[in-house]
Amino acid sequence: MKPVSVAEIKKAILMIRGQKVMLDSDLAMLYGVTTKRLNEQVRRNASRFPADFMFQLDEEEAAALRSQFATSNKGRGGRRYLPYVFTEQGVAMLSSVLHSERAIQVNIAIMRVFVQLREMLSAHRELARRLELLENRIESHDEQIHDIFEAIRQLMTPPASPRKKIGFELKEPKAEYGKQ
Repeated sequence: MKPVSVAEIKKAILMIRGQKVMLDSDLAMLYGVTTKRLNEQVRRNASRFPADFMFQLDEEEAAALRSQFATSNKGRGGRRYLPYVFTEQGVAMLSSVLHSERAIQVNIAIMRVFVQLREMLSAHRELARRLELLENRIESHDEQIHDIFEAIRQLMTPPASPRKKIGFELKEPKAEYGKQ
């Protein structure tokens, strides 16, 4: 039994309807069973898979996946039914309906990858928050620097009209006082 690589699992996780999900066919390949067998087990245990654990793609979503991954077209050896996708909780529930050592090992690996993705997302959120704080700080510095440059420009430009001199003017004494 070949161990499942983290890279394989990460590639199989997709964002659909705002949720991280895995396709039934990808999960079947990882578990080493056919997609038909996986879906058969899910149907037999339908009560374990509510809508927030698993849902079926609509025509538009399936067509987008076909074009994105260049899978075969419907009617030419492709799938007859629209694919199902499983959320993290749905993948965890699959371990209770697929009873094999491989299913257990694959489930453990998938759960670890989902945890890693959550941790990365959390780290990105913190980084985005810090970046926003830094941008706000820089913007306030930009305003202050702009004000400083404006003050320097005002000091560098000569006044438009001659300035009035400060102090008093000494006038020459008139000759009348000196007449005798």
